[in-house]
Amino acid sequence: MRRETVDVLVLGAGAAGLAAASAAAEQGANVSLIDREEFPGGVLDQCIHPGFGLHRYQQELTGPEFAHRMVAEVTSSGAAFHGSRYACCIHPEDHTVDTLGPTGRILFKPTTVVLATGARERPFGALAIPSFRPSGILTAGVAQRLVNIDGVLPGKRAIVLGSGDIGLIMARRLHLEGVEVVAVLEQRPFPGGLLRNVVQCLEDFEIPLLLKHTVSCVHGTARLKGVTMVETDDFGAPVPGTEEFIEADTLVLSVGLIPDNELVMEMVSMDQGNGGLRVDSQMRTDAKWLFAAGNNVVVYDLADWVADAGETAGRHAAKQALGEHPTDTVTRLVRGPGVLHMVPAALTPGGGCHVLLRVDRPIVRGRLTIGNAASKVLHGARPSEMIEWHLSEDQVHDLCRSTEVNVEVTIE
Repeated sequence: MRRETVDVLVLGAGAAGLAAASAAAEQGANVSLIDREEFPGGVLDQCIHPGFGLHRYQQELTGPEFAHRMVAEVTSSGAAFHGSRYACCIHPEDHTVDTLGPTGRILFKPTTVVLATGARERPFGALAIPSFRPSGILTAGVAQRLVNIDGVLPGKRAIVLGSGDIGLIMARRLHLEGVEVVAVLEQRPFPGGLLRNVVQCLEDFEIPLLLKHTVSCVHGTARLKGVTMVETDDFGAPVPGTEEFIEADTLVLSVGLIPDNELVMEMVSMDQGNGGLRVDSQMRTDAKWLFAAGNNVVVYDLADWVADAGETAGRHAAKQALGEHPTDTVTRLVRGPGVLHMVPAALTPGGGCHVLLRVDRPIVRGRLTIGNAASKVLHGARPSEMIEWHLSEDQVHDLCRSTEVNVEVTIE
């Protein structure tokens, strides 16, 4: 077993991890970045569609182009990358991280750790749909990898369950590759993806989006033969008598992401509203030596925002590793009426920060307030689209005079 001592160890080489590693190295820290894949980039490498980089680089890029730029930043920063290496255990008592890879076991001894482990897709088994589990059922991410990386079509006639962004993008991708996409089904009365993806991926290609519809049964033994589609009420429950059989050999699932935090669930607090790790405005967890950024904190809309969060985490992790003492003064942000997801969960004085949140229902016109220091009008807010709000250093300073600050959305 080899031992390595580093200032900052970053786990995960997706958008958040790459940004964290380069930001930490630019602060002068000794940084190591590990990922279980052979090459850095994470899921970006299979996202060949455009839409990346508009915020970070002021230029529209594809996923691989976005990843290439970020990998170049890591390389020039001097951070060390360890591919095909899996972090199997974090020891909180001595802050060591046990990893396995092709060259054997390496025990890292970092001063601070940045968790950028992302999220995994919710599988078919979690949906409790009656079925013999035939082949032809796969998540949107797996379908994307099969088509874009391996050059394999999953079937000839497909139904997409769930209207998350990956599902919308894969509906378009399958259509362009010659697969008949019957429809995209969404259980809720509004789509789960960005409005631009609804327009560009479905409406532009005349792919039906059926709101308040879901799959109640899957047919087939060895191979999928079809599904039973059913309408749902306002609470998502099936409406009796509305069942309809649809022939299909492929069912693509886009039913949500689950933040991947198994390594640290026993040592840090979780945010029950977001489903991920609880962090402050410096992306620090309540274990002061652990930072987190990306989809393991909250599922973001844009990779650009993920990279911004990673940059914040890497910068503060490096400063702490190099001797800056973390502040004990934090102001808790309390999720109030109208707020579904929110990050960060607390404010730390000493700089401005970005607050990202989702409303819990579509709002034509409303008002978002953060304590008594900040207020803004919302127009056409939707749960599927994050609201970004930059708080200045002065606003953060004013809010940090209280121990708790309410964040709420009211309808006007």
